[in-house]
Amino acid sequence: METLNRTDAVSLTGLHKTFTTPRTKVEAVRGIDLKIGTGQIVALLGPNGAGKTTTVDMILGLTQPSSGTVEILGLSPHRAVASGRVSAVLQTGGLLRDMTVRETVTVIATMHGRAERVEQVMQRTGLMGIAKRRVGKCSGGEQQRIKFALALLPNPDVLILDEPTAGMDVMARRDFWENMRTEASGGRTIIFATHYLEEAQNFAERTVLMSHGQIVADGATAELRKLISGRTVSATFPTEQAIVQAADFDTSVNITERNGQRISFTCSDSDRFAQNLLTELGAWDLEISAPSLEDAFIQLTEDAS
Repeated sequence: METLNRTDAVSLTGLHKTFTTPRTKVEAVRGIDLKIGTGQIVALLGPNGAGKTTTVDMILGLTQPSSGTVEILGLSPHRAVASGRVSAVLQTGGLLRDMTVRETVTVIATMHGRAERVEQVMQRTGLMGIAKRRVGKCSGGEQQRIKFALALLPNPDVLILDEPTAGMDVMARRDFWENMRTEASGGRTIIFATHYLEEAQNFAERTVLMSHGQIVADGATAELRKLISGRTVSATFPTEQAIVQAADFDTSVNITERNGQRISFTCSDSDRFAQNLLTELGAWDLEISAPSLEDAFIQLTEDAS
């Protein structure tokens, strides 16, 4: 009999998935070990083809691993889904176009034995205003909200989102993440796969970066930027000679961008370099910036390649 692990919401051990056809063999996931604690908000970030969706499918029991194990709250994926402990908003999976929004939510709520949650969930996901509209007449963003409502019906402990805002416009994406912040504030574990860097940076407290079916970085979202060395120092220079002297300051200094007399450098010791520019070379309008999550994303995925 399976026992409940109260520490880990999701535990992946030695996870592999290989898809084979008569002509090809694709290793979509190549040895993932990952633990996600209860109450965490985690982004699975990576380019298309990184293995995010395949990993999500294995967590939900939609695809069986070639090897390795998956547990959700100490349960097998099928038991976790069947008991309502985990729900998902997926890219795939259609809605019945001829049903109204309320009919759709009511039918699924009845299947879960949670008919009493229809009004509450529709209120929380902003569907009351379109309750009588047929699903086929709803926009892409509205249909994502319907899927979100269906995922909330069993009141799951773990909510998994696969590219949840794909196809949404800017306003719909903003509204969606406002709803998700509300859900997270209630202690629900939220795991979302995305290739939108700003979604990971603005919402996730932890980011797991995937590339070519492997995890290449895992840590607090703000800390991932520190995995790449150096900061960017930008300044305006009085003379061409001063620019040459700055570039020769030490071997860690490299010019990355130039716009007239304004130059951007990367360097390992930004404080010392900036002091030298100001006091020795007469530079002004100086700025120091840390690497962005996008910088880390690009470098780490390139290194994995």
